Amino acid sequence: MRMAPGPRISCRKGDDPMGTEIERRFLVNDDRWRDGSSFIQLKQGFLSTDKERIVRVRLAGEAATLTVKGLTRDHQKSEYEYAIPGQDALEMLASLCLRPLIEKRRFRVKHAGQIWDVDEFEGENHGLVIAEIELKHRDQPFPRPPWLGMEVSDNPRYFNSNLAMLPYSRWKEE
Repeated sequence: MRMAPGPRISCRKGDDPMGTEIERRFLVNDDRWRDGSSFIQLKQGFLSTDKERIVRVRLAGEAATLTVKGLTRDHQKSEYEYAIPGQDALEMLASLCLRPLIEKRRFRVKHAGQIWDVDEFEGENHGLVIAEIELKHRDQPFPRPPWLGMEVSDNPRYFNSNLAMLPYSRWKEE
């Protein structure tokens, strides 16, 4: 058994004393966001998809993390993320995580002084493109890029943990 307590990567966002993530998620209308953006390949799997305690393993390039997230309420949720050895992440993705794994390319896109993450999904979620922005506080205003489409922040169908259980490619079957 490996004992590798990695450093905590994120523990506090905004003005909340707990580890809190505040984000808004949107569908993407067109490809104008691609200009000059680079990406990192992400592979992630879920050890638990219980809506009150999601546990995710992620490999982002060479960096590996274990993340625990709480229930989403009003665009925010508790989130605790820890660095783990890459080999541990590979083993958990191969043998412990629910299927299918989430595979995507994450682009960092600047717009009006803000950084957006645009996820272009692959594998069983191919064709889905989602943009998200992390905010410092719940009511923080932000300029909307022209390529931004419908907001899906409150639609659990678009949560990565739910995309692992019911991938985008299977939505038409419903």
